[in-house]
Amino acid sequence: MRILLLILMVVWLCDPLTAQQQTYFRGDVSDESGNKLQQVSIRQLSTGLLFKSGMGGRFGITSNAIVDSFYFSLVGYQPEKWVGRADSFLTIRLRLLPPSLLSPDRPRLASRTTNMSRQEQRRAYVGNETYTSLVENPWINPTQYPTTGLALNVDRASYSNIRRFISRSAYVPTDAVRIEEMLNYFPVPGATVARSLDTTVFKVSSLLGPCPWNWDNQLLQVQVEARQLDLDTLPASHLVFLIDVSASMDMPNRLPLLQSAFRMLTQNLREKDTVSIVAYGGISAVLLRAVSGCEKDSILKVIGSLAPGGATPGESGIRMAYKIAKDHFIENGNNRIILATDGDFNVGLRTEEELDELISSQRLQGIYLTCLGVGMGNYKDSKIQLLAEKGNGNFAYIDSEREAEKIMMKEFAQTLYTVADNAYMQISFSPSWIKQYRLIGFDNKAAALLDTLSSIEGGEMGSGHTLRALFEITPTEKLVEVQRGQRADTLAQVSLRYRYPGDTIAQQQLSYLPTNQAASLDELRTHQFIAAVALFGQKLRESPVVKNYTWAELQTLTTQVIDAAQPLQVEFSQLVAQAAQYYAPKKKKQRKKESDY
Repeated sequence: MRILLLILMVVWLCDPLTAQQQTYFRGDVSDESGNKLQQVSIRQLSTGLLFKSGMGGRFGITSNAIVDSFYFSLVGYQPEKWVGRADSFLTIRLRLLPPSLLSPDRPRLASRTTNMSRQEQRRAYVGNETYTSLVENPWINPTQYPTTGLALNVDRASYSNIRRFISRSAYVPTDAVRIEEMLNYFPVPGATVARSLDTTVFKVSSLLGPCPWNWDNQLLQVQVEARQLDLDTLPASHLVFLIDVSASMDMPNRLPLLQSAFRMLTQNLREKDTVSIVAYGGISAVLLRAVSGCEKDSILKVIGSLAPGGATPGESGIRMAYKIAKDHFIENGNNRIILATDGDFNVGLRTEEELDELISSQRLQGIYLTCLGVGMGNYKDSKIQLLAEKGNGNFAYIDSEREAEKIMMKEFAQTLYTVADNAYMQISFSPSWIKQYRLIGFDNKAAALLDTLSSIEGGEMGSGHTLRALFEITPTEKLVEVQRGQRADTLAQVSLRYRYPGDTIAQQQLSYLPTNQAASLDELRTHQFIAAVALFGQKLRESPVVKNYTWAELQTLTTQVIDAAQPLQVEFSQLVAQAAQYYAPKKKKQRKKESDY
């Protein structure tokens, strides 16, 4: 019996699979000063499993290979990727992030006033007893704090989302109202034509005009236009369609709408572009792998065959899509995942923190993420927006065939081709001309304001994208006097910082002095239309700044300033009229009961 046991033990030890299972990686994690770090997240890249460092920063991880790779991350530290052998003790050193950089696991700020302490920022939050997750930007004294900065993110989902609620006579949750996304939803009249041969990445312009809800104040509109690329010369793309086909997508305004959107996108593909399709619902599966854009029939056939059913394994679907994107990565090309979902991840990663960690670890690979949201009821706006922010990408909400056409056809290059990364704008106001100012929109989340380590990170600008930033200002007497005879050319200074896509080192800069006042009738109408959109958002947010301006007055203003030749502006006027009826004081009790929409 002993001999038999000995023989079995020898056979077991010599079995290759068993030997692989005995591989063990040991090590410790510390900071640059040698202090051991506990609770460091350690992602085993071969399996996707997550481990944590323990007492004294020690860890031990089994593996099926002699050589394996791991990803180490901790809040406040620069993540590290390590590849090595199991026969050596791993000594990992994590470096502290500079204060100017945002740790992937920290909430981002949408805007920031330079040198304003967190205590003062919190006072604006707590003092007004604001308990929603978005906190309206306060009035700023330029003598103390002349400079405010904001990330150039051009998401436009909020307006479509608001349209969805109001069209169903439903109360719009204040957190769903992001005024900067509303302002940037509408195309710019006479926008810059293709400038693919122009090396200038951005064009900055401005407009100064009256403030309709307070005639003593003025509105300064700063507009940033990104260079529009020539579609024929765009680099090759590898696009991964990551499509949610779970049971929750079995509604006309969900999967069928997404199928229509992807059919439109397919029509824009070129021979040098490639497409992969990953679907998740019940299980995750690769349905198409790196097929040329000229094989449209094959792509459309797979899109048409999608059918809903099962749970929502969002984690496995996302991991599979990133693996496909890395397997078919195009150097100096456009590598992007397009995630389409109602955001109801109920298998695998569920919390925003878990999704944050997963996407933040993947974005370092140079793969962009575009998110398309659909649905009504269980639509998880915050989750999808978080994925887009962390994945170096953009976010749109599709509520109709027309919106799908707008995003996938008319704004094809804007949606899928980036011309600048980490784009950030600062505006410095002159106390000689400005008594006080406030940024309208780009409001921060309460969690970001209360987190002492939160910071601001630049956004991504696509080909032909236009971003508007709107400031309400109270002019000094000096500015009022000057405007009666001439322009004030030292009102403020705008500066932009950005990087070219794929360049993580060289930072580009651009400066601009806003001087233009709305003079012609067309300029004044454009200015007042943008003011009406901002006013609409503030009314929906129930902002105290516009509490004395009635819905009836907003209807009148909108009717006066829309361009009847612009369908989106006409629709906006109709939306304001619907909201005015629903938000009338006599409806107040009724709409509060419908806050679960």
